[in-house]
Amino acid sequence: MRWWLVVANLWLLVVLTIPDTQARNRPHSQDGETRRGRRMRDGPGLGRARAGRSRPLKIRLVPGPNVPVEPSGKQGNTVFLESYKNLQDQHSSYNVIPVRSDPADSVTPLTQEEIQRILWREEEEHREEEERLRKKDETRKKRRKQRKEQADRQRKIVEERRREEEEALRLQVEKEEEEWRRQMEERRRQEEEDRRRKEAAEREAREKERRLEEERRRQEEILREKLLALVEEEEERQGEAEEEEEVWLRGDVFQMLPKEPEEPEEPDLLPAPIPRPPAASEDELKEVEAEEFEEEGEEREVVVVENRGGLPPGCDISDVTVTCENAKLIHFPPLSFPELKSLSLEGNNISSIPAEAFNGIPNLEWINLKKNKLTSAGIDAKAFKGLKMLRRLYLDGNLLDAVPSDLPPTLQELKINENKLRGIEENSFQDLSSLVILELEGNLLSEGNVDPLAFAPLIQLSYLRLGRNHFRTIPQGLPTTLLELHLENNLIEEISETVFNQTRSLNVVSLRHNKLDETRIAPMAWINHRNLESIDLSHNDLYLVPSYLPRSLVHLVLVGNKIERIPGYVFAHMDPGLEYLYLSYNKLDGEGTEPESFFGSYHSMVELCLDHNQLVSVPSGINEMTNLHFLRLNNNRIRSIPDEGICDPNHNGDSTLVALRLENNNIDPQKISPTAFSCVRSSSSVVLKPQKTK
Repeated sequence: MRWWLVVANLWLLVVLTIPDTQARNRPHSQDGETRRGRRMRDGPGLGRARAGRSRPLKIRLVPGPNVPVEPSGKQGNTVFLESYKNLQDQHSSYNVIPVRSDPADSVTPLTQEEIQRILWREEEEHREEEERLRKKDETRKKRRKQRKEQADRQRKIVEERRREEEEALRLQVEKEEEEWRRQMEERRRQEEEDRRRKEAAEREAREKERRLEEERRRQEEILREKLLALVEEEEERQGEAEEEEEVWLRGDVFQMLPKEPEEPEEPDLLPAPIPRPPAASEDELKEVEAEEFEEEGEEREVVVVENRGGLPPGCDISDVTVTCENAKLIHFPPLSFPELKSLSLEGNNISSIPAEAFNGIPNLEWINLKKNKLTSAGIDAKAFKGLKMLRRLYLDGNLLDAVPSDLPPTLQELKINENKLRGIEENSFQDLSSLVILELEGNLLSEGNVDPLAFAPLIQLSYLRLGRNHFRTIPQGLPTTLLELHLENNLIEEISETVFNQTRSLNVVSLRHNKLDETRIAPMAWINHRNLESIDLSHNDLYLVPSYLPRSLVHLVLVGNKIERIPGYVFAHMDPGLEYLYLSYNKLDGEGTEPESFFGSYHSMVELCLDHNQLVSVPSGINEMTNLHFLRLNNNRIRSIPDEGICDPNHNGDSTLVALRLENNNIDPQKISPTAFSCVRSSSSVVLKPQKTK
């Protein structure tokens, strides 16, 4: 490759040198104009292109004196040098001359010395060029190396800075997480404290309400006694032979039967409107039996035998009943009384029931195991299986987390209140087709852990209590035979359209102390029920009296809500009509009622309670209630009683209003017309004092 470079350089030097030599040897007088014209034609400099680039020249080898001449046909051929060696071999025999573009120009051959000098100079320039290129290459490599080193240093700096930023970010994230955890812990403690304070306040409020209710009932009882005494005196003065028909209040008619001592009565603002199925206690059974013996002319002798048939200390036996209440028993006592019918082991520390526990008492009809320490694991799967006569089983106040299995099919009443039930499976009540009363209050039940088919085997269930649990909706799959449903103190927020579709016999529904508002009650939820007579929606989040109430509704409790208005015609569709309406402790004001608010109940309303609201006048329509017996308007802001506000002056029938309460308003008793209370049976039945001071 180097030889080719040498040849090319030699060729260029020859081309550039020959014209100058010819010009020196040529006379100035000759071809002056020709040379000038040629320079003008060819441009400045021999062998240069117009653009300043080298233009390739042709080289012709001219034979010397010792070289034979080729035929004339080959004299004009032009060849290019292939190598410097060939040129040296032939320089003694050939003259190297450049070939001009114009054949007419003459060319003078170079001498051997000139060619040698040209070659030396070209070789020197070539070496200089190589040295320059080498230095340039070294400089370029050095710069490249410097740039690479600089880039490495920069990359290391950036990497170090990135690591520092990541470490700082990690520390900041850890600090923020720690701060967040601390705030969450603080918030949780604050919420827990608020919850405890709220629960304490609620308990105090309930206790206060209970005391107020007791006081109110006591006062009402005194009032009724006075009223009856006045009526009797009036009857005696008039000398009537027939006794006047007594008119009782709905609170007395619907008052629940006396509860057993272990079941505390829940405070309410009104007399309990919902009846409870009869549950005969031990004392009542004794009284009934004593009455039967007295009717037959026989005296009953109660024999108490201690420590008979394995009876432990602290237990008593009376005829067919054994009582071991609060006897500090740890294990189930081994009894042997085939004739025993009732067994009470309430208030002990029994934690298990073995399989053979009832072998000596197979005819039991009633078992009371309340307030013990029974667990689901401690009750043998076949503990109750041999009891063929069992009717009632009470397991309240224990530690059960599941319904005991294999309960007798003869069972009619089952109570598992105040336990830790975490769910009801599909087969929890299997074979209990005779069960009528089921109470599961105060557990951990919700719509998520109660199987929709759990109540399917209960084909005779009439009375179901699920209060104090965690239901957000009314459970599905309720028995079709159900008459009363109690869901107090849950978290129920809505009543769907289909939840009561199968319970067409339902008569009483209690939903007090939940989270219902009127917009979450489906219009078709219960409007077409023909047997649903009593609904308790007290202590919810209602702002209006709900529309689409059942047509058959008789008794409606809306105490303790946020009701601001009674819409017009809301009771108009009811047949035969609403009789008992309790709206105490709400937010009814002067604009809360309309002239048509009570339309449809004028001839049916018996009791109306509008106390503890913000009424400024007697609502219109009350004077048209021809069958009203009991009216409460106390604790409002009423300033005056018009003549026709409560009583209709055009009514000629007998007086029906038995009791009227107007205390704690802004009424001046001196400004009340004597005819304002003409429909009240007795003036002593009107309570006007005390009134609020202005």
